[in-house]
Parts: sequence; C-alpha cells; structure tokens
Amino acid sequence: MAKKSVFVCQECGYRSPKWAGRCPECGAWGSFVEETVTKKKNVRSSWNTKSSEPLKLTEVETIEEERISSGFPEFDRVTGGGIVKGSVSLISGEPGIGKSTLLLQLSHLFSQNHKVLYVTAEESVRQIALRAKRLGVESENLLVLAENNLEEIEKHISRINPEFVIFDSIQTLYLPHLESAPGSVSQVRESAAFITNTCKTKRITAFVVGHVTKEGTVAGPKVLEHIVDAVFHFEGDRGYNFRILKALKNRFGSTGEVAVFEMTDKGLKEVPNPSKFFLSERPESKPGSAVFVSMEGERPLLLEVQALVTRAVFTTPQRRARGIDANRLSIIVAVIEKELGYPLRNFDVFVNVVGGMKVTEPGIDLPVAAAIVSSYLNKPLRKDIALFGEIGLTGEIRKVRLEELREKEAKKNGFTVIKELKNVAQLTELVE
Repeated sequence: MAKKSVFVCQECGYRSPKWAGRCPECGAWGSFVEETVTKKKNVRSSWNTKSSEPLKLTEVETIEEERISSGFPEFDRVTGGGIVKGSVSLISGEPGIGKSTLLLQLSHLFSQNHKVLYVTAEESVRQIALRAKRLGVESENLLVLAENNLEEIEKHISRINPEFVIFDSIQTLYLPHLESAPGSVSQVRESAAFITNTCKTKRITAFVVGHVTKEGTVAGPKVLEHIVDAVFHFEGDRGYNFRILKALKNRFGSTGEVAVFEMTDKGLKEVPNPSKFFLSERPESKPGSAVFVSMEGERPLLLEVQALVTRAVFTTPQRRARGIDANRLSIIVAVIEKELGYPLRNFDVFVNVVGGMKVTEPGIDLPVAAAIVSSYLNKPLRKDIALFGEIGLTGEIRKVRLEELREKEAKKNGFTVIKELKNVAQLTELVE
C-alpha cells in the first residue's frame, strides 16, 4: 500500500497537491486540510457483488416497497407514507435544533414493535438516558451504544441484529484504516458508504444525523447526499417553538412535503393545522397586518406579515426586513411610491414575517405591499382576506404557482382570496 499526502477542501472535497488559502472549486477560505491517502489495490467497496445482465424495462418485475409507519403522521407524510425497509436516510440541521430529540422519539415509536439500536458518537449513554427520561422514552427494545469506531459498531450490529439503527452523527464516526481525522471529507465519505453497504446488506433501516455549514447546507462532500436514499432537513428559529422538517431528496416519495412540529418540554409535538398555529396570536383590526398564503414545498401555510411605517428621523430612511429579502422590500416600497404617490422616501419601513419563518418565494410581494399601505394609512385591512401574488416593476400583480391549493387552505381557515386585484394602485380598496 502506497501512502501520499494531499490537501482536501473540507467544504467541497476538492483535492490539491499543495496547500492553498482559497479553494478554486467552491471559493472557501482556509478550508484546506492535509490528509494522508492510502492507495489500495483490488478493493471493491460496492455492497452488490453479483453481476447482472441488461433487461428490457417492460420485463422488469416491480413490487411495492415495504413501508413502516413511524407513529408520527406528519413524519410519515414527509417520507411518502412511511419509512421504506432497508433505506438509509440523512437528517441534517443546525446544532440544538432538535435532531437528536426527534430521532430519540422516533426510536421509541419504532421500538414498540422492532428492535432499535441508537448509536451515539457525540454523547455518553448517561446523557441519552437523561434525555430519554425527560421525554418519557422507555422500551426494552431500544438499545443505546456509545461508540464512534464503525468497525466496532458493525460487530455490535451483527451480534444484536437490530431492524433500525440511528447514527448520531456522521461527522464524529470514523474508520480506523483511514488516517484522517473524524469529520474530514474522506472520513465522512467512506463512513457514509460503509454505513450504506452494511445496512443494505443486512436489510437494516438507518437514520444518519448530519451537521450543516453556516450557509445551511449539509456539511461534508456532496457525495454524502448522493450515497443515501433520502435527505431530510430539520429547521426552525430557536427563539420560537416551531420546527419544520423538509424532504430535500427522497428516492421513495415526493420532495414537496413538509411537516411542522412544536418543541415542548416533553419533546416534539405534531402540529396538524400549522396555519392555525402561526396565526394563533395575530391581533385583529390592527393596521399593518396581512395574511399571506405561502407554499412550503407542496403544502400551503397561512402566515402573518407585519409592516410598520413611521416618519424617518434621519436623512436616509431605513428599510429593514426580517423573513424576506431586504432588496425585495426596497423594490416593493419603490413601486408603492410610484403607483400610489405615497412619499415613502420620508418614512422608515420595517417588515417582519411573524414566527421567524423565512420566505423566498415571490408570492409574498402582495401581502408585504398591503401591510405597508395599511400601516401608512393607519387603517387595518379587511380581517377576512388572505393574499398572495408577485408584484412587477410596473405595478402589475402576477400569478404564482399552485393558486388552487392556496385558495383551499385560505377557505379552510375562514379567509377569502381576492382575485380581482390587477395593480398595486388597487390596494387601498382592501383597507377598512
């Protein structure tokens, strides 16, 4: 076996024979780390060692994948109707967002009828036990193992023969034959392949926890996301109680579903009607408040958009936004000023999507504009209306995707969608 030293970017996996301050592939600064690479001959890492012959697509026999319900209807919705037996899923999210809590609760539900092994490479068994006690997790079929050596973990899996295995987390696991440190690109890539090969061979359903970068993407090489069967992202503002689970990749279902949970002192609680949850504290008959019908994947949600327009103290007026793009806010303000003639150049404008939600779709333009007009006139919008629509630079209101689903969600919660609006200049008709 020959050994050589290379420098690997920890953000994208780019390899260089010498150190560089900035990665030429992804542009990250200070991301190169020296790693020792061992070249092995005649090593085949694929779990499928049988050769196969090409078949006509029409001759391939198809069977329905065996799915297992988690006991969480919201979680089953995101996975496409339940967990497929023998699949490997990656769950990513920021530190402290609740990934371990979610997986411990799922382990408890799965352990009612199946044997589950929870492998923790970050915490001790005692810490897991304390969290389990707080969450009310008790089961004879739930086993906990504190180990980060994957070869040792495989021995325990072969001896115990569990049906579900939780790996927490991929960045702290390692293979001893690799000389790089845990969390490095080579360790993450090879560890993910090792886990996938082991679970596919033994028909074990696995969940792998993955960290995220400061940009919110899954940490480690992109090949990590390609190896696993499904990638779920757990997100939310830690200042609020809600959490959202999104499917970024799913070989066994749609990626358009989302699940909403509420974080409580007893763990995560499902929110069957997220729209009602987000509007529960909305003040009635107050200027500057509008209801927006957003789309999270393929699921409509009602959110509250608030705006505050006050006379500017300084020469340059402020444009502050939370939950939407600040540049988009400046454009909306400029369109309102031209179409309605309001002197907003003399006013500070603050906009907030209540609840800590972050919206990137263009459909939020219309409710933001309506909230600004309402606050400027100091008159509330009609309390029974919900809005969505994109605003063009000439003031026209354009259609957005999945309008029928949005209208159904609004009607279900007692709101009416106004379709007659064609231009920003008509927004004054919505105030009481």
